Amino acid sequence: MLIGYARVSTDEQNLDVQLEHLCKVGCDYIFKEKVSGAERQRPELNRLLRKVRRGDVVIVHRLDRLARSTKHLLKITEYLQKKQTGFRSLSEPWADTTSPAGRMILTVFAGIAEFERAQIRERTAAGRELARARGVHMGRPTKLAQAETALAHLIHGGGRDWAAGIA
Repeated sequence: MLIGYARVSTDEQNLDVQLEHLCKVGCDYIFKEKVSGAERQRPELNRLLRKVRRGDVVIVHRLDRLARSTKHLLKITEYLQKKQTGFRSLSEPWADTTSPAGRMILTVFAGIAEFERAQIRERTAAGRELARARGVHMGRPTKLAQAETALAHLIHGGGRDWAAGIA
């Protein structure tokens, strides 16, 4: 089954161009949505993802109608792959998991995205280390005043339990 997905960001926009292209390629069913792509909760997209079955192909007019970021696109295509469902964009012929070349290109994109996430983690860790070296406190603010912290260390360091130290 060919399943289309069409989305516009606002009620004032219309789906006509997308619907025309999706009908031309023979979509058996088209999910239509009028919601911003930045919204994580897109009811029609969620319905589509629940409905697809092995052997189906999800078709969009353009990639930006489905996902706002490479990370989100890869997450969706990975989900579809697990369900043994194909994916194809009409405007970006390279985005076609029903062909070996399309699967290869999306695999390369996934590798690039993973590399980018690893670099961000490394830069973040290095930044934290530099901040700690400068004496910057990381994490939640302390609840105890400096004198209370010193008393707690004194009590704990003396081998006494907390209750005995407070009384």
